[in-house]
Amino acid sequence: MGFLRTTLLALALALPAHAVTLGDDGLYDEPWIRETFMDLREDLAEANAEDKRLMILIEQRGCIYCTRMHEEVFSDPAIAQLITDNYFVVQINMFGDIPVTDFDGTELPEKEMVNRWGAMFTPTMIFLPEEVGEDVTASQASVATMPGAFGKGTTTALLEWVRDHGYESGENFQKYLQEKTTGQN
Repeated sequence: MGFLRTTLLALALALPAHAVTLGDDGLYDEPWIRETFMDLREDLAEANAEDKRLMILIEQRGCIYCTRMHEEVFSDPAIAQLITDNYFVVQINMFGDIPVTDFDGTELPEKEMVNRWGAMFTPTMIFLPEEVGEDVTASQASVATMPGAFGKGTTTALLEWVRDHGYESGENFQKYLQEKTTGQN
């Protein structure tokens, strides 16, 4: 009986506290990912109405770095809450066919839009300002882009830096991150 109890406890501790699930498209489902008509102008208006920032999350089926972000970073309750409270997240499949309408009115399948934006890695997070002109693309308008998987500290710092408009004062994110992680002013 002791062996069984120990084995069950070990299994329970090995499982992530936040159960990560995959959708039919092979992308991760999160409660903070929004289902939209993929018109970025409408998504931005809805994000603004909720007093949130629009974030585009580009992922692909089978991406080991997406798995790492969802299982190790986004599953952290503080990070999940930071996203839920401050971001309107639209997930785009790097190889998907759902039509996406960019800020300049161009409509393309997800995979072509991702190419248009020059995104080459998954996951990629693109953060948008509250106001975007009608003649620019999401990649041109972005205030920050994070290609690839990063740890909890860097991800948290970027989410806070964008939320707090660190880019508007000319504050360099890398310097912000360094000061945040070393406790220096």
